[in-house]
Amino acid sequence: MPVKIITDSTAYIDRRLLKELDITEVSMTVNFEEHSCLETELANEEFYQRIAKMAKLPTSSQPSPLTFYQAFLEKVEQGYDVLSVLLSSNLSGTYFSAVQGRDMVLQKYPEANIEIIDTRTTVMAMGLVALSLARFVQEGSTLPETVAKAHDLLSRSKIFFIPKTLDHLKKGGRIGEAAALLGSLLQITPILTVKGPVTVFEKVRTFEKAVKRMLAVYEEDANTKGIEAVAVHHINSLEEGQRLVEQVQKITDLEVPLRPIGPVLGIHVGPGTLGLAYTTK
Repeated sequence: MPVKIITDSTAYIDRRLLKELDITEVSMTVNFEEHSCLETELANEEFYQRIAKMAKLPTSSQPSPLTFYQAFLEKVEQGYDVLSVLLSSNLSGTYFSAVQGRDMVLQKYPEANIEIIDTRTTVMAMGLVALSLARFVQEGSTLPETVAKAHDLLSRSKIFFIPKTLDHLKKGGRIGEAAALLGSLLQITPILTVKGPVTVFEKVRTFEKAVKRMLAVYEEDANTKGIEAVAVHHINSLEEGQRLVEQVQKITDLEVPLRPIGPVLGIHVGPGTLGLAYTTK
């Protein structure tokens, strides 16, 4: 039976590719004091300008089990198996909502095949995997083959990001194990990573040195393992993001998409953040 890929909006995959590869995106929600709206309905630049003036940051919430139920049900009734790759369960309850949604579908269609993977990562570290899987299923892969491919890709996936300041991390509460280090990081720029929770990969003196160190790690992986796919992230920092793309391209001759990070994760790391996601060979 053919397979369809479903992911969530924190992958920040280009909408053209979502359509081209027929990937279903389930949106997270951003909660302001006066109202809530889907992440996919918010314009990034306008959002970050808005929260810069706010004393209290908005919060985010996962899609409901009903949202996943509807997404899964549609694919099952169209005759597809489903593989859903979702952001780390340490960062959100999205995975557990999806499990509940799947159980609801199985009550109606007990023979349905729906696999859900907690990627233990996010942004394009997850997005690059979803894109690769979507191309894999277009070649005719089965659900078990696609699940195995997903785990293999995730084992070779890395994400690093460097916040411009620690203000949003302190306010947002999603820094996980790294939270205990914040008090000692006043004069330090952390390079953060996600392998389940957010953790500090390394501490560097300045933002510029942190970027250089991140690129050095990437170059080392390029030389020792090879790079299969890569993407650069920025939060409302387009020019710096473009410079990072150019630096990455000097190391590896690959297409390097520049993807903005949207409101749900941007709330927690803040404008000015740069990131690098890639999969080794």
